[in-house]
Amino acid sequence: MPAAPRSAGTTLRRCLLNPLALGYLAVVAAVWVWIGVDTLLVTHADASTAAVWGFFVTAPTSLLLAGLPGPLPFLGVAAGALVQALALGAGYRWLASRGHGHGRTGASHA
Repeated sequence: MPAAPRSAGTTLRRCLLNPLALGYLAVVAAVWVWIGVDTLLVTHADASTAAVWGFFVTAPTSLLLAGLPGPLPFLGVAAGALVQALALGAGYRWLASRGHGHGRTGASHA
């Protein structure tokens, strides 16, 4: 019997709620917390380039929108984080599904 089709919401949730995607989003959040602390609490003689790291951790998607005016580049960072997390989560789920049900017992085969 074929499996029932999944809704888009279920598929997105399964791609985002796994260790790899959540770990990536935690790294992105930690970088932006660091950027906020650097911007608000650290005195610099020159302008800080800490915000560049927010674009680096969400590249290449965020870099596509980096040249837009106003706050749009920061929407690109959010979109980049989501796109990369979905891609990592989908890859994780694909690799995890390939490892199950193929007769592997964990023992080495000589």
